[in-house]
Amino acid sequence: MAVTTAQPTRPSSGAPPAPGGRRSRGATSGIHGSRWTPYLFLTPFLVLFLTFVAVPGVLGIWISLHDWDFLLPNKPFVGGQNYADLLDSGSPQFEPFWNGMKATGIFVVISVPFLVSLPLLLAIVLNRKFPGRTFFRAVFFAPFVLGVAVVGLMWRYLLDPSFGMVNGLLGALGLPDDTAWTTEQPYAWISLAAVTIWWTIGFNAVIYLAGLADIPVEHYEAAEIDGASAWQKLRYITIPGLRPVLVFIVVTTILASANMFGQSYLITKGGPGDSTRTAIMEITDLGLSQYRMGQASAMSYVLAVFLALVSLLNFWLLREKKAKGEAS
Repeated sequence: MAVTTAQPTRPSSGAPPAPGGRRSRGATSGIHGSRWTPYLFLTPFLVLFLTFVAVPGVLGIWISLHDWDFLLPNKPFVGGQNYADLLDSGSPQFEPFWNGMKATGIFVVISVPFLVSLPLLLAIVLNRKFPGRTFFRAVFFAPFVLGVAVVGLMWRYLLDPSFGMVNGLLGALGLPDDTAWTTEQPYAWISLAAVTIWWTIGFNAVIYLAGLADIPVEHYEAAEIDGASAWQKLRYITIPGLRPVLVFIVVTTILASANMFGQSYLITKGGPGDSTRTAIMEITDLGLSQYRMGQASAMSYVLAVFLALVSLLNFWLLREKKAKGEAS
């Protein structure tokens, strides 16, 4: 007669069963840990986010609804008047703010195309294998570690029309040596854009390099076999493969350029006239020098709305391209 033996039932998790075959109620899985563990890891970030982002953001909206001078005890509530003044051509805030927005837009239009395209070309070159590649990567990234104060003061003296080294080198080469790089237009915008490109090109190039590393080499090998040119490889392999990275760089570069302050403040001092006085410079002067924090807060939120709309437009364009690609 055959004898069957019952196999012991294994516990469903790594926790040992309690005496009597039942698991203790207080036992937790050794793999998953406590259910509070994710919240403990998130707590430091949440504290920093609430302290430096959420609370100041809400407080800024509250300040923008008042005639807020932090040196005076009374801060009367004015509702949306500070925002209405920005749309009223007869108010004292209208012209300075929109001139600042215009200057901000000019700098974005001038600098962003170069800050997106030139780092891409640089990353493609630095992605190739050649002796000293790591050294050149470090050289191009090195200026980005400098603070804006160092960059601004250094280029302010290098571009000085009277004794700057740039005009001195141009004169030594037999070129005009009296260009007013910081005191006349369009040279002031050219100087600000060139300095910003020199300063930040390495950062965008590093991001592009990370994206290029994710594109399979087999795609380029197949294109090489099919006789594709360098331009065709760039258009049909590199650009589509870098699309998420490209959109990220476009959005972050637009935001950074729209918040340009230090270069203009230190190199051109907002001049000539007020032509390079950006919206951030106007907001800073109004709030911290004239103590009109309510009007300055309203200006900052109007600028933030414009930047948010630009960012949403970029992400919307990305989704449209993906949808078309999937449909085809």
